[in-house]
Amino acid sequence: MPELPEVETVKETLKKHILNKKIVDVKVYYENIISAPKSNEFIKKCIGKKIIDIKRRGKWLIFDLNDYYLVSHLRMEGKYFIRNKDDEKLKHEHVSFIFSDNTSLRYNDTRKFGRMYLLEKDKAFSVMPLSELGLEPFDEKLTINYLKEKYKNKRLPIKTVLLDQTIVVGIGNIYADEILFLSKINPLKRCSELNDGELLLIIENTKKVLKEAITLGGTTIISYESSEGVHGRFQNKLLVHTKTECPLCKNKIEKIKVGGRGTYFCPICQK
Repeated sequence: MPELPEVETVKETLKKHILNKKIVDVKVYYENIISAPKSNEFIKKCIGKKIIDIKRRGKWLIFDLNDYYLVSHLRMEGKYFIRNKDDEKLKHEHVSFIFSDNTSLRYNDTRKFGRMYLLEKDKAFSVMPLSELGLEPFDEKLTINYLKEKYKNKRLPIKTVLLDQTIVVGIGNIYADEILFLSKINPLKRCSELNDGELLLIIENTKKVLKEAITLGGTTIISYESSEGVHGRFQNKLLVHTKTECPLCKNKIEKIKVGGRGTYFCPICQK
């Protein structure tokens, strides 16, 4: 699944190609992708609008369409591609935005899990899905006290809680493993039992890992690919996720399930 660095890469790639383009038509081939409003109203409201900016909030892309925000989540395998208007429609293209210059932005999603919302600008951050999101990883409000307050009544493993987008956004399975390894914290440790030093390490390593991953264009694993075939290079920097040997102690990396997610850790370095 694309995580924060991958979504950031998609955002920056698309900004090079589609800013200030006017939407003259929208084709919706699979209506379940459109969560709100209904697809006919979605199409009507998009036509005539320009894409004046593209933002990101957590793992959500936010296309600024003057009066509206088009909010898009790629979920497992969503991708955006820029094509000529008359190029052949591919099997897994579910939404196409056609521009006045005869190019198009096409949303491709093999598993059809992605979702789009068209929201009025003045209400966008006070309604679902954006209203439920936690702090950005680089927000100055992300402090030890913030995490202590959020974690104090939770008895869940820290690996599970790191994936909770209502606390801190953008951390997915891959980066959670890397953050916990660098912090020398066992993924099964209850988050309510973390001390101040461990919380500080989580904050610092979250910023470190995500910042480096953004610089390298994210992580390309299995089916992930950003728009226009831009592949991430952070997979070359992974220390523990998908690895078999610890880079520090050379012990065997273990893979377990935590909250249903495949989790890699070193049982020596992360006791």
